[in-house]
Amino acid sequence: MMPNPAALFAIVILILPMGYLLLAAPGFLFVKLDVPPVARLMRMMFSAYFQVLAVAAVVGTVVFALTGRWAFVIGIAVLAFALIERRWFLSRMDAQIDAWPADVGRRLRRLHYGGMACNALQLAIVIGSVPYIMGSPA
Repeated sequence: MMPNPAALFAIVILILPMGYLLLAAPGFLFVKLDVPPVARLMRMMFSAYFQVLAVAAVVGTVVFALTGRWAFVIGIAVLAFALIERRWFLSRMDAQIDAWPADVGRRLRRLHYGGMACNALQLAIVIGSVPYIMGSPA
């Protein structure tokens, strides 16, 4: 398989939002999530992440479809379902923020850990697929 610059471009587009969340989300480990503005800021960060990831996945899917790498089209199209994940994740986060019980920090922290873990897993899979996408040197 010959290396394709369009495929590398698609991978970079996918890695950027995932890398952003990987670097930005741990900052919320150092603050209390019991403070409403902090909780809302974290919610906005995840909302923006899911939107950008969905757009990046659509772009990646189109690029891989144009380059004829159909196995990767299916894999990256799965990331386009980030909009479904977004709705579920943010609705749970909104429910916690709006109810604001005494243990909201603990519940938001669980969602925060889950979001970071899912992102790290997706990023590892995308980065791990780079050698298969670019082809091995002859």
